[in-house]
Amino acid sequence: MKERPSVLLVDDSRDMLELLRRYMNNMGLTPFTTNNVVDAIEVLEQGPVDLVITDLNMPDVHGTQLVRYIAQHFPQVPVLVVTGYPDVQVAVDVMKMGAVEFLVKPVTQDELRNAVEKALGANTTPPADEPAGTIGIPGVIGRSVAMQEVFRVIERTRNNQATVLVTGESGTGKEVVARAIHYNSDRSSAPFLAVNCGAIPDQLLESELFGHTKGAFTGATTNRAGFFQAADGGTLFLDEIGNASAAVQAKLLRAIQDKEITMLGATKSQRVSVRLISASNSNLLEMVRTGTFREDLYYRLNLINIHLPALRDRAEDIPLLIHHFNSKFCKEMGKKPLRMSAPVLDALQGYSWPGNVRELENFIHRSVIMKDGAIAMDDLPEAMKASVPERTASKELRSIAEMEKLHIQHVLEATGNNKTKAAEILGIDRKTLREKLK
Repeated sequence: MKERPSVLLVDDSRDMLELLRRYMNNMGLTPFTTNNVVDAIEVLEQGPVDLVITDLNMPDVHGTQLVRYIAQHFPQVPVLVVTGYPDVQVAVDVMKMGAVEFLVKPVTQDELRNAVEKALGANTTPPADEPAGTIGIPGVIGRSVAMQEVFRVIERTRNNQATVLVTGESGTGKEVVARAIHYNSDRSSAPFLAVNCGAIPDQLLESELFGHTKGAFTGATTNRAGFFQAADGGTLFLDEIGNASAAVQAKLLRAIQDKEITMLGATKSQRVSVRLISASNSNLLEMVRTGTFREDLYYRLNLINIHLPALRDRAEDIPLLIHHFNSKFCKEMGKKPLRMSAPVLDALQGYSWPGNVRELENFIHRSVIMKDGAIAMDDLPEAMKASVPERTASKELRSIAEMEKLHIQHVLEATGNNKTKAAEILGIDRKTLREKLK
């Protein structure tokens, strides 16, 4: 520990800041003061701080956002919360975010001294509890309301022949849901085939789906069965169905209506028994309106719709998914599951996950490969950490003179009011500094 550890005090009450400043000086600490969260973050960015003591109920930006930001960007800095509005749930929440102590105003100097000594003496975060395992249908994970509805639809439709259209953003797990329907159905012993319609050239997709006869086109030297024949008795999953050409759409419509397909180049059709599940991250209904997707086919495919929510809309499922992928990949590599602190878990739950479950899976897989023991806050990309809270318009509109004054005050506080050292840091001489102080 340094001879005079520095403490950042954050409170919108000028009287409280002055009281805390006196307490810190009496304890032999160097205090900095700010009256809002955004300025506090600016101080943290400018130089090292050993401890932060913050209020919660402040105008513009709440103190809980500061606690979260520090836990994610400055995990080595302990945080004490001192508030005049005690609330058990708020206390639990800020402790989970990373605060080491929660004190209620009015606070005595002895209470504060004990909390400060505790914070500066040990800054560790316990590993977050591991959540329970899979919830819902085997193969699909989630406890959120949105996922419970997905489970309900899967359960109602898994043993019938109804076509299913699975929609949702890329990476939400549409194929996972299709597999869950198949492997929890009475067709589970039959084949499950997944076809990415967007990955097969348009001129080949018809042949790949329905097969072709010898001589049907240049290079067709033998008869070849398609995916419909190969999936007979089982399930065929057509991903990115919106990429299918008009010719393929017409033949799909007939296959669904008549349960028959015709190989490319053949004159006779053949019956098949295939459960058809389709998926798209495109808006098929909009494609119907623009004439790029057949309306009759859309309603045939969309007999049952399962919409998968984006991961950002079911953040409560993130700990379950992390635990699942952590256990899965560590088991594959013969490693013990990685641990992570509550602030790390909070950061992962607060991230928007534009790549959805696939992005989360890749992150955990990469972490298992690269790390041993635990995932620390420093291991998270900056994009996964909390961003600087925005001021309200009234706070943003400051003059250059006001900003200069604030910066000079921060530097003076950081140097213990040493004007010579402050002038060096500011890049001006002592005379200029004296003039500005006037």
